[in-house]
Amino acid sequence: MLKHIFLLLLSLSLSANLTHQSNLKKELSLLESFDIQPIFLYDPVMNDMRKKACDLHKEHHFFDAMEDAYLYIPAIKSILAKYDVPQEFLYLAMTESNFKIKAFSHKKASGLWQFMPATGRHYHLKIDDYVDERRDIIKSTQAAAKYLSALHKRFHKWYLAAIAYNCGEGKLNRAIREAQSDELSVLLDTKKKYIPKESRLYIRKIIALALIGTDEEFLQSSEYGYLLNRANASFVASVKVPGGESLQRVAKLISMPLKELQKLNRHLRYDFVPPYKKNYTLYIPYEKLLDFKEKYHKQSIQNIYKIYIVKHGDNLSRIGKKYGVSYRMIMDFNKLHTSRLRLRQKLIIPIKTKTFKG
Repeated sequence: MLKHIFLLLLSLSLSANLTHQSNLKKELSLLESFDIQPIFLYDPVMNDMRKKACDLHKEHHFFDAMEDAYLYIPAIKSILAKYDVPQEFLYLAMTESNFKIKAFSHKKASGLWQFMPATGRHYHLKIDDYVDERRDIIKSTQAAAKYLSALHKRFHKWYLAAIAYNCGEGKLNRAIREAQSDELSVLLDTKKKYIPKESRLYIRKIIALALIGTDEEFLQSSEYGYLLNRANASFVASVKVPGGESLQRVAKLISMPLKELQKLNRHLRYDFVPPYKKNYTLYIPYEKLLDFKEKYHKQSIQNIYKIYIVKHGDNLSRIGKKYGVSYRMIMDFNKLHTSRLRLRQKLIIPIKTKTFKG
């Protein structure tokens, strides 16, 4: 009996030791991906962040964010790899927005990667009355990957790219000149304060979250251990629909809850795609792609939205006010080049009818 207990304890000890060794190897590899020296594993501020995030009352917060994002995490990793950005920069997005696509800061930054309007437009993200592509899962990640690649090209180390993403290239450049060094331990000096406090905490938070996300021991002891494997098995598919298409109609055709479709397409300001585009990309779960190919068919938008017959005394502003849409939107949906109307002219009003054809 004692022999069996001893063998069991030995087995558990060896298993724990192997897990610990595996964790250490992953931790060192993670630091290397950021061009950070192994000694950073002993940084007290970073470890305090890591411990607090692992506390029972904080644990749910970390994994709730991962669960919300599981569908598009593989897409983010794939895009980062395409631009030769370490996949661990996934945790920069988590630091920026907690994986909330609609995240919006008081400084007017928005989306997973918290782009400011000017930076977003610089990287060709469209922001208009119909869309805010800073909230586009794919396009914003492509823009972030390009930006991070440009920062790495300038500063030559990935941890510097991350810091510059937070405080700006100019501020980091001045800090390096003042410190006469680009070493992380020097830049994090709390007395000299070469970089802002926010940035000193920022790089540590990214590493702390990344270490939690690769901690086998922590995952195995958590009820959420399945999430990262689940994330690797799920994906987002891109499909084309004609301009003005209704999200409600698409959701109905592919038997998907409208709220779930909206969640993947937070860049759309309304429940329809821009009317000025001949075709526009929607994101759906990969598992719904076959349904889309089999069931989706183009439908005239006249069968989707309300048709209004112009009466005597009507004008676009009055009609728009009646239905709660802008006159500009009515012009866009009807491809009008003038605001002048004809009696009995038919206008498409972008509000859903009580029923529409599938």
